Amino acid sequence: MNSDPNTNIAWRPARSTKALQAGMCEKADSPRRARFDRLAISCVFGDPRDSRSWSGAPANLSNALERLGLVVEGIHPRLGRLAKVGIAATNMVAGYGRPLDGEHFLRSLGSRRRLADQVTDLALRLSVRHVLHTGTFDLPTGASTCGVAHYLYCDHSWALARTHHILSRRFNKKAMASFESAERESVCGLEHIFTIGSYVRDNLIAHYGVPADRVTAVGSGMGAIEPYFGPKDYSRPALLFVAKHLFQAKGGELLLKAFELAHRRRNDLTLTIVGDERSRSFIGSRPGISFHGHLPWIDLQELYRAATVLVQPMLNDPWGQVYLEAMSSRTPVMGLNRNGLPELVDGGRHGFLVDRPEPAALAEAILSAVSEPERLERMAMMAQRHVLDTYSWDRVAQRIAFA
Repeated sequence: MNSDPNTNIAWRPARSTKALQAGMCEKADSPRRARFDRLAISCVFGDPRDSRSWSGAPANLSNALERLGLVVEGIHPRLGRLAKVGIAATNMVAGYGRPLDGEHFLRSLGSRRRLADQVTDLALRLSVRHVLHTGTFDLPTGASTCGVAHYLYCDHSWALARTHHILSRRFNKKAMASFESAERESVCGLEHIFTIGSYVRDNLIAHYGVPADRVTAVGSGMGAIEPYFGPKDYSRPALLFVAKHLFQAKGGELLLKAFELAHRRRNDLTLTIVGDERSRSFIGSRPGISFHGHLPWIDLQELYRAATVLVQPMLNDPWGQVYLEAMSSRTPVMGLNRNGLPELVDGGRHGFLVDRPEPAALAEAILSAVSEPERLERMAMMAQRHVLDTYSWDRVAQRIAFA
């Protein structure tokens, strides 16, 4: 890949269109129309061709689309420090409050407009007439799109996110109203929306009034963790929690309190935590808990395979790549009964759902899960088959590329 940091564009060489033409039909008697043969994928969280950006979803999707024969360009819109300071100051003067975190800033109308203009300008420079956004923060908001068709691949909406957002009580009313208005204006002007989960599609239709024929649930694929088919001992009560750099948002504090309660009743319980150095300060010295900082994929893969249950009580994650990685490793998952997890585990068939974000409820769920190793093994086998049969970036690419 060649990239030019001055233009925020990443280029990929053109591929043969034979695969694209071959993909026009799933069956000989079922013709399908290609939505585009060339497009740009944008990502505000980093280079869309970098596997570290948005859990690798833009990169994995780009690669899968190219395997179909499409030409895929990458666009990374971003704002410089002075632009950010100017937008933040304007927002504060206008009464939207001081930015509480990066998301607060990105949801502001000033940031959205700047990023959207960047995307359109860069698309025109590339002579690209179709842009697939991986998130809503750089969508056009009512301004002219200059002949560029905009699409969205998303895992959430603001209407869903605000319900359990850890900072929602600190956003003032004016900011909350502006977030809602900007989101509504953005999603209603798109050519088509592709959602990771069906529950997001339902929300876009019911809450934002997007026509049903312009929203398609296409699912997601999986990351770099390879499926595991080897031996596994489910009688070992070994829990795993993958926080990375978001310990609190991933439910780390809730889990620590729950583990303390569960460990008092079963002292052979162990908990392995993967996080960054900021996560270490939350943990301190607690019996039964081991901590790992940044790990290479191969080492993280081994932790997935060694674990009995992934306990990931994420407070507001819309989907959770970590759940798919665990299930492909034949490790049952446990989390809160909200957002995308009920869909991922088919209402509880392939994992454990905890109704209340309370330490006692989570502790009881942990103790119940590890008390039946045979049930864990059956669930793990079913979950692995489910994710390997259902979640594939090639399948996602097919659903996006062809109408």
